[in-house]
Amino acid sequence: MSNRAVALGAAHKPGKAAIAGLGLLLPGSVLILWQLLGHYGILSEMLFPTPYTIAQSFVTLARAGDLWSNFRVSAVRALSGFLLGGGLGLLLGILVGLFRRSERLLDPSLQMIRMIPSLAVVPLFILWFGIGEESKVLLIAKGAFFPVYINTFMGIRGTDNKLFEVSSVLGFSRMQQILRLVLPAAVPNIMLGLRLSLGLSWLGLVVAELIASTSGIGYMMSDARQFADTPVVFVGIIVFAAAGLLSDTVVRLIEQRLLRWQDSYQG
Repeated sequence: MSNRAVALGAAHKPGKAAIAGLGLLLPGSVLILWQLLGHYGILSEMLFPTPYTIAQSFVTLARAGDLWSNFRVSAVRALSGFLLGGGLGLLLGILVGLFRRSERLLDPSLQMIRMIPSLAVVPLFILWFGIGEESKVLLIAKGAFFPVYINTFMGIRGTDNKLFEVSSVLGFSRMQQILRLVLPAAVPNIMLGLRLSLGLSWLGLVVAELIASTSGIGYMMSDARQFADTPVVFVGIIVFAAAGLLSDTVVRLIEQRLLRWQDSYQG
């Protein structure tokens, strides 16, 4: 390809501002339409308060400090559950992926646990750990465990066997094979598992904070529901969505940095 063609391709490539504007086009259009429908009474203010009303509730909660204090509690719970569940998922995924005996010993039991819905174990967690932070963090950890575990296992087992043959010829020890071959090859799958795990941590947080909680965004939403304060419920939904998007963006940036060597399709 000539330099001129490359230059023309770069000239027609949209900038970051254009890409960001394109991403805001759909939600911006939905918000404008929503505001208009609510303003003219087509949508019920009780069920669907306008974006302006929701923004007012957001500002009121932020100024009072209730929003930030509840969000701080929720963020600590989600992060603790993610670190616990994701960390165990990574360790067991590596163990099961590397050793066939570990797979035969552990994987059937783990797959059975994976099939148990989180809501089904809530009563047990309350009986075992009470209604304190332990039950909430462990419930989040259960959801965060399996995406990392499965993707780590698949990443390791997806490593080309020819690479092991080459490493044996080069005289790599077992530890060198793991650190310099297996784990780097599994990084794309591991990062995918982390992204899914983070998303499930925020989803599990909502369920966890319904367990006789007295703080957190989930509690704030539940309390607002009892008093039919719909704007506050929408504020909670937006906070969860923004927190999930922010955490996913952080993981994606780390992923891009770790996988700079990949020449993948960009769309």
